[in-house]
Amino acid sequence: MSTDTMALDARRHIARQIRWRPAEVIFWLATLLPFVLFPTHLVLASQIAITALFALSLDLILGYAGIVSLGHAAFFGLGAYTAGLLSKHGWGEPLSGLVLSALVAGIVGFAASLVIARFRHLALIMITLGMGLLLHEAANSASWLTGGVDGLQGVKMWQVLGQFRFDLYGYTAYSYALAVLFLSFLLVRRIVHSPFGLALRGIRENSVRMTAIGASARAHVRKVYTISAALAGVAGALLTQTTSTVSLETLGFQRSAEVLVMLVLGGAGRLYGGLVGAIIFMSARDQFSGITPLYWYFWIGTLLVAVVLFLPNGILGGLARLRWRRR
Repeated sequence: MSTDTMALDARRHIARQIRWRPAEVIFWLATLLPFVLFPTHLVLASQIAITALFALSLDLILGYAGIVSLGHAAFFGLGAYTAGLLSKHGWGEPLSGLVLSALVAGIVGFAASLVIARFRHLALIMITLGMGLLLHEAANSASWLTGGVDGLQGVKMWQVLGQFRFDLYGYTAYSYALAVLFLSFLLVRRIVHSPFGLALRGIRENSVRMTAIGASARAHVRKVYTISAALAGVAGALLTQTTSTVSLETLGFQRSAEVLVMLVLGGAGRLYGGLVGAIIFMSARDQFSGITPLYWYFWIGTLLVAVVLFLPNGILGGLARLRWRRR
């Protein structure tokens, strides 16, 4: 097969993938239902949207590039603290806060990618975990800046677009978080359905072979890791802006572990896997913590084990396999 034919096939594949499917349209229309069906749970809905964006950022590096990370909360926390510090020192404009938070997290992510791009598999787990723990302890030690274990005080956000105030019922918070999630999703969707996205899949499967055919694997890893870090920073900034609080928990290992669980539940490398996983995990946690406040992790663990046993590729992977069998 000639090079021109292969390039033409690749372009046709991308063109097919980039078309919006009816299920996608239905999914995004369904995100508007909480305004009508669950108006008293809009605060929870906004938290789900923020967590879904965080899961989407991790899916970009784990599901598509094969970069295992147990310290992704470091970038989430950086975005959260950036937005919080800006507000504390007199600048509470939400949109510019998102941009600056993404910039700070992206710069740190690029610096980290210089190391990340040199390692694979188990070494990545240790490196990312170590980076996350180091940043957590640095924030804890710098209590004069971050507030330490007491959290950052004095965060006051301005109105969105100068018109919409963050209310107690969560209408503005959910609308704002959902809009940012959708725009970020469009960006990620365009990335994964591009030649760059195809190269990332090749790196995930065999980085040595990709280098042998002329693709710069390390350069691609640096780019996608920086983008992923910036998106995680946006998610962290959203959390700060919608809750007016920042704590060390945003940098904690538990947040990194939970977002990884969400990807396992939904299905990594499937674009919507992180979103579906976030919806299921956050909803289940809300229900289980209400039923058994002290032992709700038991039920989360049971759910995770069941999904891994019966749907090893996640919920979306299981649905795709069922659809393939029917065909």
